[in-house]
Amino acid sequence: MPSSETPVYIVLGATGGIGSSLCRRLSEDGAKVVVGARTEETVGELAAEIGGVGLSVDATELNDVQLIIDHALSRFNRLDGIANCVGSILLKPAHLTSVDDYKETVAKNLDTAFYTVKAASRALYQSGGSIVLCASAVARTGLANHEAIAAAKAGIVGLTKSAAATYGSRNIRINCVAPGLVRTPLTAKLTSTEAAVKQSESMHALGRLGQPEDVAEAIHWLLDSSRSGWVTGQVIGVDGGLGTVRPR
Repeated sequence: MPSSETPVYIVLGATGGIGSSLCRRLSEDGAKVVVGARTEETVGELAAEIGGVGLSVDATELNDVQLIIDHALSRFNRLDGIANCVGSILLKPAHLTSVDDYKETVAKNLDTAFYTVKAASRALYQSGGSIVLCASAVARTGLANHEAIAAAKAGIVGLTKSAAATYGSRNIRINCVAPGLVRTPLTAKLTSTEAAVKQSESMHALGRLGQPEDVAEAIHWLLDSSRSGWVTGQVIGVDGGLGTVRPR
């Protein structure tokens, strides 16, 4: 690693519920954070809030992912890890999912994850570091009307395991988190009524929905090689039990 002891992390999808919580947590821990998301105004606001660096990028474009990595390396002369919090939700059965909906779901979820691994693995090839992706509990258990998003998120699980095997010898750790239903702006429609919330809560063994901080803390741990340095190729369920157990 370069001589500076202050870690540097990139967060893609940084202005979403989980991404913004992660940026704040990393900043509180003393790290330098490079904030990346599509909307320039919100990127700038978050970067100013945490004393980080903001860049407007579209992670569905490989060139943009490479751009923010190059920017971080140029600015700080090091990169310790990158988290991809970009994603979307599509709740439709396959026969009602348009081709455009499907392609957009794959682009925002699986494509962004692949581009993150592709660009970051090259940047970390000599120094090592951590890459954290975001899958979902729906990639681990079958839930109705989730076909497109489940396929994309399951692809992220496979990508995580394969890439961890490929780059482990370079000390590049690659893991992913698999959240359950988390209260964020992205899921607002799913939690808009008390009945919907109670139904969703009943599917989680711990009896509550997730908060962005629940997932951000897990990503933060995975990024920090001083604490999770012997962890790679793992899918960490931060899901209240949704992906693996059934409530009584």
